[in-house]
Amino acid sequence: MNNQHTYPEVVTFGESMGLMTADDSRGLEYAANLHKSFGGAESNLAIGIARLGHTVGWFGRLGADPLGRMIQKAIRGEGVDVSRSMLAEGEQTGLMLRENVSGHASVHYYRKHSAASRMTPDDLDAEYISQAKILHVTGITAAISESGLATVEKAIEIARHAGVKVCFDPNLRLKLWSIEQARPVLLRLAEQCDYFLPGLDELSLLYETEDETQIFERLNALSAVCIVKGGPNLTYVLDQGQKLEVPYFKAERVLDTVGAGDGFCAGFIVGLLRGYEVTEAVRLGNLNGSMVIQAVGDWEALPTHEQVEAKLNNKVHIER
Repeated sequence: MNNQHTYPEVVTFGESMGLMTADDSRGLEYAANLHKSFGGAESNLAIGIARLGHTVGWFGRLGADPLGRMIQKAIRGEGVDVSRSMLAEGEQTGLMLRENVSGHASVHYYRKHSAASRMTPDDLDAEYISQAKILHVTGITAAISESGLATVEKAIEIARHAGVKVCFDPNLRLKLWSIEQARPVLLRLAEQCDYFLPGLDELSLLYETEDETQIFERLNALSAVCIVKGGPNLTYVLDQGQKLEVPYFKAERVLDTVGAGDGFCAGFIVGLLRGYEVTEAVRLGNLNGSMVIQAVGDWEALPTHEQVEAKLNNKVHIER
């Protein structure tokens, strides 16, 4: 291995899957064509950070199959370091199929026993994580298998030992585990991170209450800075007992909400890397998320640094 390797500022890992989307409103059963891409919360985030001009590494286990090779190449092509990712012989890359029938979007997963679900703490490169500024993990990796959860916990332990900040998005996926299974695990992970990024809807399930006062009391008991998405057109920031509100950026048109949360996280983390105050980092996250939903795709619409700056400075786009 090259000892001259410069380590990325942010490290994340998880399952990325092939994605097939029915390209018309008749749904998967009757659609004549499927659009091929890939998706995964962590790789979406990594691409988002790379596009905003910062160094980031993503790793995970992919099958040594056509989908796995496509995914690894595409993530590398976006400027993300994939040197710690792995193509596992004889194992399968997970697959998700998406459809949108009469306004209702559905995802169907084919990821049981996927290469990613076989990830173990032995797959971690401790030095790689220790050299980062921020480790980003999600509840999805914790949900895919027992060994996935063990890997998340070990990565957090490595990061904390090295003084690396830990950012945690619970990303609750009830198709992967029940709320009863998820609750104790996600609440335990929330206690181990520096930045906790839940949605208000996730919190009402985790804390078993719709009462926002109770929810915010529970969050204030955590040592983490809590960034709560999904308020009334705003994001809440809970920092050392203070509750601040950061308004959304108005999206001109909403075409696809998939990937908005990952775009938000990417913008927020980049704000932290740039030394912004937490509320300013959240503002960048809000802007990034609002730009993602104005185009179709899990990660394709993630904006570049130049696009974000142009939006912030209200620059006019010159077509020709």
